[in-house]
Amino acid sequence: MASKRDLNHIAHQILSHAHSPSEAHNIFTDKVIHKPLNLRPTSPDPTSQDARSKRRLKRLRKTEHLRRRQKPKPLTAKEKRVLGIYDIPKEDQRYEIYEPLHRMWVGYICEILGLNEGEHTYVTAQGAGPKLASADYHGAELEVVRSRCVGRVGCKGIVVKDTKFTFEMITKHNVLRIVPKRHSVFRLKVPYPRSGESSGQIAPPNEASVEVSTTEEPKYLIFELHGSHFEARATDRATKKFKQKRMDDP
Repeated sequence: MASKRDLNHIAHQILSHAHSPSEAHNIFTDKVIHKPLNLRPTSPDPTSQDARSKRRLKRLRKTEHLRRRQKPKPLTAKEKRVLGIYDIPKEDQRYEIYEPLHRMWVGYICEILGLNEGEHTYVTAQGAGPKLASADYHGAELEVVRSRCVGRVGCKGIVVKDTKFTFEMITKHNVLRIVPKRHSVFRLKVPYPRSGESSGQIAPPNEASVEVSTTEEPKYLIFELHGSHFEARATDRATKKFKQKRMDDP
């Protein structure tokens, strides 16, 4: 017998309209009350879990491989200026820091010009000109002797940055000065080797002004460099051929 609750069920009422009371009761009991409820298991299948882990690991390895192959995008010139990558910090703008660099540069330029002990010390403008034009001036001590800007005349210091259009120098007063190369003439003094003082001969100047100072201790080779002929980076000047040009006034 169906209970009062089952008789009031909407499914039983619908079945009673189409079937006899006994048949409607049987259908309601089998299809509604005793209907099986299939539940999904709470724990996943171990086989499917292993396959998912393998797919995830493969995907991670592929992503890592692609990330390693991709090169980082280089910074633009504007971004470098904003970040100040090549700027010299204020605490490092001291003359004594770059004095060892200047001593190393003196040995470097003497070797280029052939002024080392035991080598010839006969210097000509034609021979020294191409060597000076292709030399690196990081560490050289330069002095502005002529310039269209009068305020730059007399500026002297050690070159800490040799850019395409400027020389950045640290003066003895620990001041960083940026001097444009164009329309400026720089004086360069190279120590004359003591062992070759008696036999050294200096040829008359042609395109590079060359002279020996009259002081006995120490003696120097003095060159005047026209900055307009050095408007190139140090790395580019090393492979650039020297061409004779007419030197106009700065």
